Amino acid sequence: MAKVVILSGAGISAESGINTFRESGGLWEEYSIQEVCQVGCLESNRTKTLEFYDKRRMELQDKEPNIAHKILAKLKKKFPNDIVIITQNVDNLFEKAGLNHNIDVIHLHGFLPNVECEDCGYTYEIGYNKLDNSNNICPKCSSKKIRPHIVMFGEMAPMYQKLEEELYDCELFVVIGTSGNVIGVNTIANFVDKSILNNLEPSDAIEEELFDIVLYQKASIAIDTIASEIENFLN
Repeated sequence: MAKVVILSGAGISAESGINTFRESGGLWEEYSIQEVCQVGCLESNRTKTLEFYDKRRMELQDKEPNIAHKILAKLKKKFPNDIVIITQNVDNLFEKAGLNHNIDVIHLHGFLPNVECEDCGYTYEIGYNKLDNSNNICPKCSSKKIRPHIVMFGEMAPMYQKLEEELYDCELFVVIGTSGNVIGVNTIANFVDKSILNNLEPSDAIEEELFDIVLYQKASIAIDTIASEIENFLN
């Protein structure tokens, strides 16, 4: 297991133009979270749900990783066995920055460029395309019951087990761009040797006094300090 666990959230991708559901603008004003992001929405509101994720997937095509993604990718390549990058984001910006999907970066909540067969569970990539008649047949079992490879609110998140495994040997815990409402970062910070918090602003769900270093600024600005701390820790 890695010594350094980096957990990123929506804040790291916001600077690349990807909106979060907590802010206004874009797709999040066109759709209700309850209609397209909750468990059961594929049964009760399938057409609209698939349309929503088609639009999100297609929007990724022209989005580029920012300096925070790029520097973390370089660090991962420099210290491949000592750093694990875990993200709550479903975008592919870490992959665009040079990391290998499911090898160098762990996506806790799914991955937009992929879709999943509801019958056999097989996952395959469709890139930035809509889920339509050209790609909605499972290559493994030929089922046409295909869904976005996204963990909806209320669904089980299998990759959380991987998060728990990586945290077991964690010595330095780095949080970048997450509110702490989904993952209890306070508890994690309380049980590691050192911890770093980087958010744009304070969150009611995060107790900043539990962290050794707190940086309230954009990830693109904080990343130099974060990278320096990681390098010093590992050298």
